[in-house]
Amino acid sequence: MENCLMLMFLCYMVKLITSDSVSVRLVNGDNPCAGRVEVYNGGQWGTVCHYDWDIADAEVVCRELDCGKAVKATYDAHFGQGSGPISMGFVDCSGSETALKDCRSNRQNTQQYCSHDFDAGVICSDSEQRLRLVDGLHLCSGRVEMFRAEGWGSVCDAVFDQQDAEVVCRELGLWAPVQVLGAAAFGKGKGRVWSEEIQCRGNESQIDVCSRSSSQKNSCSHDNDVGVICSGYTDLRLVNGSDSCSGRVELQFLKEWGTVCDACWDMRAASVLCRQLNCGIAVSVVGSDWFGEGRNETRADVFLSGSS
Repeated sequence: MENCLMLMFLCYMVKLITSDSVSVRLVNGDNPCAGRVEVYNGGQWGTVCHYDWDIADAEVVCRELDCGKAVKATYDAHFGQGSGPISMGFVDCSGSETALKDCRSNRQNTQQYCSHDFDAGVICSDSEQRLRLVDGLHLCSGRVEMFRAEGWGSVCDAVFDQQDAEVVCRELGLWAPVQVLGAAAFGKGKGRVWSEEIQCRGNESQIDVCSRSSSQKNSCSHDNDVGVICSGYTDLRLVNGSDSCSGRVELQFLKEWGTVCDACWDMRAASVLCRQLNCGIAVSVVGSDWFGEGRNETRADVFLSGSS
């Protein structure tokens, strides 16, 4: 049965700005991953003119700030007008650059046509996200990272337990955690390590709701980054049976329903499923399309027999 616990899922003169002093920030958003784009050059912060500004340019900004993917490129001073110089305009990024400074910009046109009425902005995918699993084998596993005002940071394994993992998986829309892994099992993170003790009861909807207490006992580094494996299943059902407690087993992975391969199915797994559906104990296990063939994807893995 243990072998079945593996989860699937798998024109004008253009000037290239190359100064190493250039950096980027987002201003006036609700969080560090959304706002007016400002770049630092020549000792001061300046805005970016929205002419030619598009999702490829926004993608570079989000990547540079470690804010995930670009969701939207904004125009017309959507996040308010800046007050400093207009440092870039008519920006032309391919989308693969690692920093905005590596993109082309037409300074002559910027000076001639731009004002703060046209300040550009971005909204990145992590503007809503405060929790993620990184470097896992699939979307439902990885190193636990949390976002705070200082940026993304990993969590120390000395202050993280199964109840905390329950909340992590729930917040990410996944099923109960299969395993909590310490000692940087999914690789070492970068940046900060959050070392305060997270004290979840296990029934919270978000990790931010859990209480925290600073811990002086633990010396945490990225060698101690904790990881979680969630099952990924958000719902289950029995289909094509004579009643609600018999039928073909189907599991919902995120938003997609799929059947389960009978080669990885036994009475222990069936008993867990019956308890989850308030159907008592499992009477028998049948395979080979006894209740008809499913139309959606077949899962090679199985409902977790360790769940309750």
